[in-house]
Amino acid sequence: MLADRIPEIQAALADAELDGWFFAVFQGNDPVSLELLELSGRAMVTRRCYYLVPRQGEPRRLVHDLEPAMLDHLPGSRSHYLTWQEHRQALEQLTRDCKRLAAQYSPKNELPNVSRLDAGTAELLRSFGCELVTSAELAQRFAAVWSPAQLEGHRRANAHLHRIVKEAFAWTGDHLRSSRTVDEHAVMRFILEAFDRAGLHTFADPTVGVNAHAADPHYEPTAESALPIRQNDFLLIDLWAKEKAADDSVYADICWCGVVASSPADRHEEIWRIVRDARDAGIDFVQSRWPSTPTRGFEVDDAAREVIRRSGYGEYFIHRTGHSIGQQDHGQGANMDNLETHDTRRLLAMTGFSIEPGIYLPGDFGVRSEVNIALTADGAEVTGGEPQRELVRMLA
Repeated sequence: MLADRIPEIQAALADAELDGWFFAVFQGNDPVSLELLELSGRAMVTRRCYYLVPRQGEPRRLVHDLEPAMLDHLPGSRSHYLTWQEHRQALEQLTRDCKRLAAQYSPKNELPNVSRLDAGTAELLRSFGCELVTSAELAQRFAAVWSPAQLEGHRRANAHLHRIVKEAFAWTGDHLRSSRTVDEHAVMRFILEAFDRAGLHTFADPTVGVNAHAADPHYEPTAESALPIRQNDFLLIDLWAKEKAADDSVYADICWCGVVASSPADRHEEIWRIVRDARDAGIDFVQSRWPSTPTRGFEVDDAAREVIRRSGYGEYFIHRTGHSIGQQDHGQGANMDNLETHDTRRLLAMTGFSIEPGIYLPGDFGVRSEVNIALTADGAEVTGGEPQRELVRMLA
């Protein structure tokens, strides 16, 4: 809980020579603030509220008269406003003596998952004499680090995902061997039912893509769009979930590929091996450096991406190598990214992320291989089970 971590936050502010950390919440504008201020899932954040942790002294709360108890679960003094004139006066008073102020802001929107403070509020704070500094490292330290219990829950969820994805491929193969029809949507439903039996929850349905649909990294099968799965097809399954039992459980997220054949076509095998080797290059890079050598997100992306570039398919690797994993599938920590963003954040102990390179050939097929890594004191652990080594052969 944030209330228990105020001294730790204040020490981090002192180390960074910052005068305070500013949180601004209005509806669902900022996942970092919502999570740290324990407001996630609250439907009635309909008026602007603010929380400021100064480098010294007690925290400060600012709330609207219509929602006066919004931050009562957090420590600190409380002020309030009703009119827009009072709002400006109260906000200036809230940020008093804060010349260098951390906020969910990223210069030039370099890191969009941290760049949540709206331009108007930023202008207002600067008019009070505040210099805004990105909270990217603070947010990672206080919103992305897992507890030991969260790590154990992630491991369990990931083990379930490995079991379920293998069962989904086997179930599909059984249908086809017995001449029963099966399509992408049916496989998706099979996975969701398996999640429910395993006590898992997901915020969005898994990706089940055959052939050209596998070349769309975020394809979502529906009953209307689903393609039938037939002999010699290529099938990609991307699935993510977390345990229902704990409110603060964290996600696991993996992707496997297979062919509806006793052995893959040469083209399928070629692309698969390149992607697998890129994945392993990313894993090896992290494991060879952790924890002795500071490592930044963009460096991991470079290590995996170079394998695909050298193979001549660089233009078909159209997303970052990996994303932070937390209570949301895409968490608040460093991403393995030097494509969509230049993520310079350092990898931290007790955080987790995916490594998931891919090659997507429009109109033909796509390959992605995804594992999760948890950084612990013992090393960089690939969680959930052995990474996929070969394409699943559904008719073997």
